Amino acid sequence: MKNIKVPEFSFYFCSVLLILLVNNGCCDWGSSIHVGHEISLAVPLEYSDGFIGRAFLMDDGNGQVEPNFRVALSAEANKGGYSCSLEVFLGDVKVWNSGHHSQFYTMDTCVLELTEDGDLLLKGAEDQVGWRTGTSGQGVERLRILKTGNLVLVDVFDQIKWQSFNFPTDVMLWGQRLDLATRLTSYPRNSTSFYTFEIQHSKLALHLNSGKKMAQIPSWWRSIQPPSVRFLALGNETGNLGLYSYSPKKRSFEASFQVLNSKCDFPLACKPYGICTFSNACSCIRLATKEKHTVSNCSEGTSSSAQFCNGTQVEMLELNGVNTVLRDASTRVIVSKTACANLCLDDCKCVAALYSSGNGAKIFRECSIFRLVAGIKQVETGTGTSYMVKVPKGARYDYKETSVEKWVLIVVGVVDGLVIIILVVGGLAYHLIQKRRNNL
Repeated sequence: MKNIKVPEFSFYFCSVLLILLVNNGCCDWGSSIHVGHEISLAVPLEYSDGFIGRAFLMDDGNGQVEPNFRVALSAEANKGGYSCSLEVFLGDVKVWNSGHHSQFYTMDTCVLELTEDGDLLLKGAEDQVGWRTGTSGQGVERLRILKTGNLVLVDVFDQIKWQSFNFPTDVMLWGQRLDLATRLTSYPRNSTSFYTFEIQHSKLALHLNSGKKMAQIPSWWRSIQPPSVRFLALGNETGNLGLYSYSPKKRSFEASFQVLNSKCDFPLACKPYGICTFSNACSCIRLATKEKHTVSNCSEGTSSSAQFCNGTQVEMLELNGVNTVLRDASTRVIVSKTACANLCLDDCKCVAALYSSGNGAKIFRECSIFRLVAGIKQVETGTGTSYMVKVPKGARYDYKETSVEKWVLIVVGVVDGLVIIILVVGGLAYHLIQKRRNNL
């Protein structure tokens, strides 16, 4: 087996982007890597935050056209270790990554091997395998990158045995296909939520986390044709789906079309329990603490679904003049707003609910419940929707804060019945007292 090792000393320039070009010279791969070859990428002995080591192995052979596709073996500092991955770049844009969904960590070396029997592997210390194509015994002869950006393993007849196009990440290249079994996925930093773009039986849809739709793709985007468009990508931070074209004048990629055009249409435009206003600023649903001061964090003073499931007494708070860009995949037909609130109260994992009602040709009353308080934005009143969040029962709302007074409307749900009972009993007691005084 031919083993090429990138020198370890070259990687001690920490906290900077380090790119090693493995091309003509000691590592003359040309446009492909054949079976029986192994490439090793060393990492620093001590962990260095921000470190990136990258060795470009081959390109699509289309060097006269800018930008072109290149394949790299990379090691990046992340969470106390070094993630080892095989990557495809279009210019400076990463369009595919073997570790997009599940990262492989190593503290020693990052090794790419195309075995004699045709299996492509990523390995760490002591031959620990972190990723593989599973193509042993299929007659694979070499790894190559096509002019479309498709990374493929082919046999002696150039028949494709494995291809990166079958494993989409957050970018869809021109010529790539998605079906009911595949989707684009992006992961925001420091968040447990993630975005997906999916093809369903009757529509295309963007989702946040577990089936919560945030937008639908309009059909007219199909009129955009190559060569202007190079790829479609799902943004990691915003979850916005866009078509990107290359500008030779600016030597960079620009969005030629995006599904969402307003900040307030992004589900994570504000922090949890934050409200995106007409001015694209973020306002908070603020609760007063026992120390008689208003909390500064939008979600501080509220409880998570885990706490709600531990027996915490809760109630539903309706917000005035707001809606959410999220939609529950399993919307329920509900008779009343109180019933919708109670549906959330009865589910400890529910943290918010949206009740929609309308008149006209189609009279509907629907209830959506959510496990995430996000995507809230200011809307004009009279839209026929009521957005409610679950909060600890008895919490005091700081009405001195204008941002709070503007949003709080009423507490709904089971408490509505309690209010009615109190009013009836109170009215009856008042009537009896007045009657007794009149008889004196």
